[in-house]
Amino acid sequence: MSISAPSASIDWERQRAFMAVMREGSLSAAARVLNVAQPTVRRRIEDLEREHGIVLFTRSPTGLLPTAIAHELTAHVEAMSSAAQSFARAASAEAGSPAGAVRITASEVVGVEVLPPMLAALRARHPGLVIELGLNNRTENLLDREADIAIRMVRPVQEALVVKRIGAIRLGLYACRSYLAAHGTPTSFEEVRSAGLIGFESETPGIRTLRQRGLSFGPEDFIFRTDSDLAQLAAIRAGVGIGVCHVGLGERDPELVRVLPDAFRMEFETWVVTHEDLQQVRRVRLVFDALVEGLTAYAL
Repeated sequence: MSISAPSASIDWERQRAFMAVMREGSLSAAARVLNVAQPTVRRRIEDLEREHGIVLFTRSPTGLLPTAIAHELTAHVEAMSSAAQSFARAASAEAGSPAGAVRITASEVVGVEVLPPMLAALRARHPGLVIELGLNNRTENLLDREADIAIRMVRPVQEALVVKRIGAIRLGLYACRSYLAAHGTPTSFEEVRSAGLIGFESETPGIRTLRQRGLSFGPEDFIFRTDSDLAQLAAIRAGVGIGVCHVGLGERDPELVRVLPDAFRMEFETWVVTHEDLQQVRRVRLVFDALVEGLTAYAL
């Protein structure tokens, strides 16, 4: 199905409604995300469909199902959304000001467990800074300005990026004291398996990297499975079993005990990355330098 040329530029609010329905799966959920009434979302979708002579969604018992053309349009609207957000951040303050918005992307565990104290100290020094933090384990595209600064466990290879290696974040096997008191402290990998392992449901690039480095555990070994790193960490702390944890987090929690410290040692090289054009923007430089300093100390 072809899309007719629009008589005027598309209203951005219609695009936002389209993306909200794509992500949430229903008009009501999209309305809550956008903080507008449900009929408003319906009207914006219908206006978009009418203007271009297309059908974006069909109804089903479980909600709205996107059509093929809706899937095709999603990447274009996401790119426009990213550009709009990047524009808003760039316009949030003068380039030489220690204020304004800076977007960081990091993995779940780093973003939730490691960065907040660093960011709190940074904002105490520069209260005009506004931090946007995206939590995911995918590699956001700094060249397309999906984020201003990224913390990555894989060295970026694209040109036009400023890359600072902060060291290696160490991983170890951990369990809470109460769990080990009840089940005993394993002295071998076989005993770890029988004691109860926390692990993943599906293999990710990070898991494959661990396998290449000698990790011999698989889904069949786990008594608790989740692909969320935060859920795994919560399960370790709650006493569900033994799992992989940042050594930096394990060492600061008196209720966690490292298991087989000499036999299980993993490290992930870590980099802080930004676009070279943003190095001259003071607020980005302040955040970049603070993250390099804080993460270097954490990785030691």
